[in-house]
Amino acid sequence: MQAPIEIVDYDPLWPQRFTDERAELLHVIGQWLHGPIEHIGSTAVPGLRAKPVIDIMAGVESLPASRDAIPALGRMNYHYWPYKSDVMHWFCKPTAEFRTHHLHLVPVGSLLWMHRIAFRDRLRADASARADYAALKDELAGRHRHDREAYTEGKADFIRRIVALQVPQLLRGTD
Repeated sequence: MQAPIEIVDYDPLWPQRFTDERAELLHVIGQWLHGPIEHIGSTAVPGLRAKPVIDIMAGVESLPASRDAIPALGRMNYHYWPYKSDVMHWFCKPTAEFRTHHLHLVPVGSLLWMHRIAFRDRLRADASARADYAALKDELAGRHRHDREAYTEGKADFIRRIVALQVPQLLRGTD
C-alpha cells in the first residue's frame, strides 16, 4: 500500500538534498549521462508547498542507451517502474510505499525534457502561477489522498497551460 499524498510547506533543505543526491548519481550513472542532472518538480521551486519527495531528471542520450543504468541505480536503492516507459526510465527511492526521491532518466532535448524544465522555470519566476498551483495541489491531495494517478492527472491541464506560456521562450532559446 502506498503512503497517502501529503502536501507540506516548502523545506529550505530540499535543494541540499538534491545536491547531495546529484553527487551520488554522477558517480554511479555518469557514464550514461548525456546532459545535466536537474532538480525538477515542486521541491525545486522555492516557497512552493509540495509532497516531500525530491524529483530529479537526468539527461540521457536515449532510453535504449541508458537501459544498463537501471541495475546500477538499484545499488543506490532506486526501484525501477515501467511508468511512461515510452518517454523515460522512472524510479522511486527507497520504496514505492515510502518515497523520498523520484528519478527520471529522460533523453536530453526530448519534448518531456523541455516541458519539465519550462514548467519548473515558469513556477520559479511567476508568483501567481506558483500560488495557483499550490492551491490546486492542496485541493487534489484532499480529494485524491490515496490515489496518486488521480492526483497527477488532476494537475495535467494546469501544467499544460503553464508550459504553453513558456513555448515562445523555448522557441527563442533554439534560434
